[in-house]
Amino acid sequence: MSRFAAPIAAQIWDMKYRLKEADGTPVDGTIEDTWRRIARALASVEKQPDVWEDRFYAALEDFRYLPAGRIVAGAGTGRAVTLFNCFVMGTIPDSMSGIFDMLKEAALTMQQGGGIGYDFSTIRPQGAEVKGVSADASGPLSFMDVWDAMCRTIMSAGSRRGAMMATMRCDHPDIEAFITAKQDSARLRMFNLSVLVTDEFMAAVKADGPWDLRFGGKVYKTVPALDLWNRIMRATYDYAEPGVIFIDRINQANNLNYVETISATNPCGEQPLPPYGACLLGSVNLARLVTDPFGPQAELDPAALDDLVRVAVRMMDNVVDASRFPLPQQAAEAQAKRRIGLGVTGLADALLMLGLRYGSDAAAEQTACWMKAIARAAYLASVDLAKEKGPFPLFDAEGYLASGNMVRMDEDVRQAIRAHGIRNSHLTSVAPTGTISLFAGNVSSGIEPVFAYAYTRKVLQPDGSRTEEDVADYAVTLWRQMHGDAPLPEYFVNAQTLPPMDHVRMQAAAQTWVDSSISKTINCPEDISFEEFKDVYLAAWDMGCKGCTTYRPNDVTGSVLTVSERSDTVPADAPPSGAEVVYLSEPLDRPAALEGATYKLKWPDSEHALYITINDIVIAGHRRPFEVFINSKNMEHFAWTVALTRMISAVFRRGGDISFVVEELKAVFDPRGGAWMEGRYIPSILAAIGGVIERHLISIGFIGGEGMGLKSDPKAEVLRVGDRPRGPACPSCGSYAMKMVEGCMTCADCGHSKCA
Repeated sequence: MSRFAAPIAAQIWDMKYRLKEADGTPVDGTIEDTWRRIARALASVEKQPDVWEDRFYAALEDFRYLPAGRIVAGAGTGRAVTLFNCFVMGTIPDSMSGIFDMLKEAALTMQQGGGIGYDFSTIRPQGAEVKGVSADASGPLSFMDVWDAMCRTIMSAGSRRGAMMATMRCDHPDIEAFITAKQDSARLRMFNLSVLVTDEFMAAVKADGPWDLRFGGKVYKTVPALDLWNRIMRATYDYAEPGVIFIDRINQANNLNYVETISATNPCGEQPLPPYGACLLGSVNLARLVTDPFGPQAELDPAALDDLVRVAVRMMDNVVDASRFPLPQQAAEAQAKRRIGLGVTGLADALLMLGLRYGSDAAAEQTACWMKAIARAAYLASVDLAKEKGPFPLFDAEGYLASGNMVRMDEDVRQAIRAHGIRNSHLTSVAPTGTISLFAGNVSSGIEPVFAYAYTRKVLQPDGSRTEEDVADYAVTLWRQMHGDAPLPEYFVNAQTLPPMDHVRMQAAAQTWVDSSISKTINCPEDISFEEFKDVYLAAWDMGCKGCTTYRPNDVTGSVLTVSERSDTVPADAPPSGAEVVYLSEPLDRPAALEGATYKLKWPDSEHALYITINDIVIAGHRRPFEVFINSKNMEHFAWTVALTRMISAVFRRGGDISFVVEELKAVFDPRGGAWMEGRYIPSILAAIGGVIERHLISIGFIGGEGMGLKSDPKAEVLRVGDRPRGPACPSCGSYAMKMVEGCMTCADCGHSKCA
């Protein structure tokens, strides 16, 4: 196969990873230049950089070792971006000033391209007393809404909006609201949610016992544990969230349980991390290491695997020293523990090349064997690094070797660690590797099964247009090259037809030798019963997994990819699925002159009008918005209008479909009430600005008409003349249901009352 096995792989490299000048001129002429750039940057911290540059280049060549996307895009560029994918942020204090200090840290981290994870269990529940201000607490979910709004306005460095993970303990008094929070389609869209499930809770579930919801030593409520578990299960059955994290198991196995406690993970869940912990990822491409694929002597070359893992560990350890960090606390945490997460991709393809059916006992056994070989090579490589460069600063032999993970490690590895220390506190993790796997020729991602033998992806181009690309699985393509149109063997299975318990079996087999965790989605058929669905989670618990995430397609969740109907690569019984994957481009450059329009917006009861100017750029004959300015004589609005215009303009300059900006603005409601404008009830001045932008997008042909392409939002409903006006908006839940009850304004939906 060529360097790029498919056109889409070359497009991904060009749009996401290829180094270019500010004007778009390529610096990396070829993929070999990209590999050389990465190798040189990571070898620069070595005493013999020339020697290690060549070793690192050989590991990268032909996509054998795949650093995470942040490293591929950022290493050796001189740009002020982090090479770490994600972070768990500091513990949120239970105070207003502390909460907003954490929000600032989150914004700074996301600005440099890092995803973030937070545990919101530390914030007092809704209704709890706030001493000194004669008020009740609004609860952690209200502050999650603030984080969500922040994330929607900040674009991560590189090409994507930031991702966030929110966790909450199963004994927090607001856990029931947390479980159902995302069932409102307009809420918390930038978050993944996971419940921190304890051993004590699982015991109570199995015993059908009572469960206390408590905070700060006070029991707020007692519920049947099984009822709470069923609520979690029902939410993820219907809405695919929240996930489940077995937090006690994570802390018991943690190599550093003698110096840290974990209560959150990165957004995809493969890295449970302490406060300010950083997620550094890379993957060994198992599909490239199989000799005699589909032949009688097919095997994964053990010597090549051992050598590749050892070089990859050294490369990743060097990233700790070569990377920038958004916050000094993150740099200190990374230096103190030198945590890395080396994983795999192409596992399912490698199994196919050996004639093994994914999910079978033989495949699970082979997976465990490979993962143990990787763990041994990684730990021994880290011991060698400790001999050369010293162990990580917080290393303590007795504490380290007493962890649940290290107790089962081979004795020769334990003795080596005891004698020489170890350079990295953690070494293994399995990331989702979605884009990176496609970049490497569409090998199966992470430890997932082949999703589909062929499917169509829609790729967003720099000019805003979309192209459709047919993509075939790497192993299937190789089979076709060797066997032509011969039927695929029976052991070729995919995620569409695989029983859920086969997924669990594979996750558990891999987890045994992974010291962090695994990003794995267990695909469930739409018609799986609720009881069978719950059994999946109990099986994950019983088989030793550290967490469980499922996906069941339905009318709410939709499906994942568009499966091609080409008969030469897709079995007749492969079911289709829908939706698309979109890649954003680099920021658009500003020409010296732009065309635009200025709109006057007069908000009732405001002395001065707002003047909104939207300038457009012309690409391939099509106009698209590029920047926005808001001006007014009213200086009261100066700060927020400047902030708003800068954020919106940053989104516009990223290219692609930016109509979501209209949706977000039109969804904003003012608790003090909106206003009637041109025969419509507009819920806030920000919603009015969203309406102006929407009209401009219609006028230039960017969207077809009002509301087209936007999701419905119950908080952005429009009243027209003749409709019965709604009551004022409730400051607690946002519904327009405030009415006078016994002399006090009270919300008919949630019961909020200022007199209460």
